[in-house]
Amino acid sequence: MSVLVKLSTTLRDCVPGYDPVAGMEVDIAAHGELSAEALAAVIGIPRSEIKIVMVNGRQSALSTVVRDGDRVAYFPAVGGG
Repeated sequence: MSVLVKLSTTLRDCVPGYDPVAGMEVDIAAHGELSAEALAAVIGIPRSEIKIVMVNGRQSALSTVVRDGDRVAYFPAVGGG
């Protein structure tokens, strides 16, 4: 059981060796039921750094339970001007 995780911009720095093209497969079988927030903790992304979560292409809450085969993307806050 695994999910594909994609990280945007500065969040990539939280995961050494992260490949921005391929993303990363995370085996979730050993963790039981995981929320998107718990998955972020498993891979080392601080909650305070996450602004948007997408699960299978849809904006989702951090409490969303991830399932085998899901695609999960994390985005930090983005500033501009």
